[in-house]
Amino acid sequence: MVFYFKARPEAGDYTIFMGLDKFENEELIKYGLPEDIWFHVDKMSSAHVYVRLHKGQTMDAISEGLLEDCTQLVKANSIQGNKVNNIDVVYTPWSNLKKTPSMDVGQVGFHNSKMVRTVRVEKRINEVVNRLNRTKVERKPDLKAEHEAYYAAEKAVRKAQLREKKRREEMDRLEKEKQAEMRSYRNLMVSDKMTSNKQIASTAKSLQELEEDFM
Repeated sequence: MVFYFKARPEAGDYTIFMGLDKFENEELIKYGLPEDIWFHVDKMSSAHVYVRLHKGQTMDAISEGLLEDCTQLVKANSIQGNKVNNIDVVYTPWSNLKKTPSMDVGQVGFHNSKMVRTVRVEKRINEVVNRLNRTKVERKPDLKAEHEAYYAAEKAVRKAQLREKKRREEMDRLEKEKQAEMRSYRNLMVSDKMTSNKQIASTAKSLQELEEDFM
């Protein structure tokens, strides 16, 4: 089971989601997408909360409002973190999550600690949490199928881009050949013209010589 929430409208059309338990978290870790940003209460047990950014966006695109929605939701879904003030929430791209065989179910590390950001959450804001909970929807998605469909579509786009690149390269090659042929033709025309002028000059000289001989 995955719980889906809608971020505040002024933040944009973003979906925030989290797994029901650590086993669902494991599936989310395994079948995430490049646009997913992962949130967790630092050094405490909590839900794994994600926000799916728009294609091509990075963590820098997360507005203050969207960040508050995510951090409030993850704090509210931490048994310990929900009870105390001034907690830290860490967040990083899904692609930076590291999973090794020795880790427990739902446990993760990071490939690059420099890609992990930390934000301090002073207290729970009930207004934010209640608004998010009113948008809550439960679904049982086929995360593996969604993951595979995403990368299949990406592969199709790359193939189309490669075909277009090859088509443009072929058009450029033909255009260069055409331009080269035109330059060669113009050079040939100039050469022929120069030869004709020399022939005329030679003919004129011969007539002058004939006249001199006649005189």
